[in-house]
Amino acid sequence: MNVYERLEKLGYKLPETPAKGGVYAPLKKFGNNLAYISGCGPQDKNKEVLIGKIGGELTEEQGKEAAKRCILNVLSVIEDNIGDLNNVKTFAKILVFVSSNDNFFNQPQVADEASKLLYDVFGEEIGIASRSAIGVNVLPGNIPVEIEALIEIEEK
Repeated sequence: MNVYERLEKLGYKLPETPAKGGVYAPLKKFGNNLAYISGCGPQDKNKEVLIGKIGGELTEEQGKEAAKRCILNVLSVIEDNIGDLNNVKTFAKILVFVSSNDNFFNQPQVADEASKLLYDVFGEEIGIASRSAIGVNVLPGNIPVEIEALIEIEEK
């Protein structure tokens, strides 16, 4: 089963590729078939964005939903830049920033939702990346989660 069939079977549809929010490359290829994906926020396919801190205005469950939305945006950026998600050889690393109150300590559980989605779509060998889940005071636009990624692309 290819990546797109898995996405559909799981009930996910890739959102429109997020617009750039500044002067940067959404995806930058480097080295031998490597690519870095700039941080993506949690806007969904309707361009609705969750706003606020987890453990404050937002619940942990809303943070988990935000993480899923972020990783879907990462996938959208990859598809827009390399053409086919089936060409992803591996997710080497994802970095998950979680805007949270000082008394919220479940950043890894929020990040797990993005990791689980990658696992479900790409399988263990490709989809399970090394990962950091970092609690931060604030993210651009007061979004609750931002995710960046490092991937290897299959030579074709």
